[in-house]
Amino acid sequence: MSNVFVLDTNKQPLNTVHPGEARILLSRGKAAVYRRFPFTIILKVAIDDPVVAQLRIKIDPGSKTTGLAILNDATGEVVYAAELSHRGHKIKESLDDRRGVRRSRRNRHTRYRKPRWRNRRNKKTGWLPPSLQSRITNVITWVERFMRVCHITAISMELVKFDMQAMENAEISGVQYQQGTLMGYEVREYLLHKWKHTCAYCSKEHIPLQVEHIVPRAKDRDDRVSNLCLACEKCNQRKGTKDIKDFLKKKPDLLKKILAQAKAPLKDAAAVNATRLELFNRLQDLGLPIECGSGGLTKYNRTMRNLPKTHWLDAASVGTSTPEVLQITGMQPLLITASGHGRRRMRPVDKFGFPCGKPKQPGRKKGFKTGDIVKAVVTKGKHVGTYVGRVAARATGSFDITTKQGTTQGIGYQYCRALHRSNGYSYQKGEAVSASSQESVQAEISSCATAPKKGRPVSSPELKQGVSTGRKLMKHD
Repeated sequence: MSNVFVLDTNKQPLNTVHPGEARILLSRGKAAVYRRFPFTIILKVAIDDPVVAQLRIKIDPGSKTTGLAILNDATGEVVYAAELSHRGHKIKESLDDRRGVRRSRRNRHTRYRKPRWRNRRNKKTGWLPPSLQSRITNVITWVERFMRVCHITAISMELVKFDMQAMENAEISGVQYQQGTLMGYEVREYLLHKWKHTCAYCSKEHIPLQVEHIVPRAKDRDDRVSNLCLACEKCNQRKGTKDIKDFLKKKPDLLKKILAQAKAPLKDAAAVNATRLELFNRLQDLGLPIECGSGGLTKYNRTMRNLPKTHWLDAASVGTSTPEVLQITGMQPLLITASGHGRRRMRPVDKFGFPCGKPKQPGRKKGFKTGDIVKAVVTKGKHVGTYVGRVAARATGSFDITTKQGTTQGIGYQYCRALHRSNGYSYQKGEAVSASSQESVQAEISSCATAPKKGRPVSSPELKQGVSTGRKLMKHD
């Protein structure tokens, strides 16, 4: 499991300790719980001139989930790991709903004045929409929180994924990079993400996949990614040089789906590419040295160390500073989900956009606020038991508590005790890494490496020239 952060009585960060040692300090009265998430204890004495290990925080930015890992470069120990889930898609949906309500209200011609569309403020340089800005803010918030509870001296982040533009045109350079729709992915990784590690024709998973040309190269030597998909060896051989319309003439629905998905951009990759440089600039303002790595290097480091594919292990593998051996056995990441601080809207509206219901009530009810992590020990009634989870507070004092097992309604506030006050995030414990999981990854890699390969092998010069049919893509990639 993750280590416990330690502060002295002056809130000065000290070395992290094993949870067992932290339990001893708490039981003997030498320390108290300072914060639940991330779990931090504070000593009751001051430490003069402490010798503290230098730690590095590593970041693997993602559109939906960002991996965070804190490492000791000298020992290779991962002292803490977390996965931060963003709420950018929820913000986008809320803005779309608001725009729809306002537009329908304007279309009813009930306004007493014309819309003043010329009073919009000019967007500043580097402006990002709220859905993307929230991703950056979440990462910066947690980096600063970790800096307050441990001695972080360096940052590593994945700055570049793959070059999407070069996949469309190998000779691209200069200003041409500003004129395309794709940025940041190598061909193979892009296709694996776009087609979700499945065969486009039979939807099989967990099998070796090959790059397939939708329009055969025999008819049109088109190596753009919009003409590429993934296929298993059996489907690839059955299709051969047939046109996809002839090959799938008896499956019109599948044909329509493949053609639509081939032209669709990768929205998640676009979101990451749009925020990656701004995140780098914001991290620079923290005053720590930053090491930048690529997505290809991250994958190489993870594969060479036989690590499973998770967000926090991708973060631990970022950059050239990654130790040869990572100590991760037993590590249990903290799953952080951005939930926001509630709505700014004072009153709910109906489907026509008119206010309805009661105005927004004060934030705290009976001393609790929606989003607090509480422990409820119910001793009587139909909900007898112990519940630990996120609370939905109501003015009546009848609360709802959401745990891993689900939501329990109607728990009285008198049974609740606050463990962690709402701060815009919810928390869960992830799955711990065991030695057997690393062995299974090694076995999968070995089986794929010994499988018979057909087609031409992948090489760097070949990647620059285009993509060949029959190129193997393994699941562990």
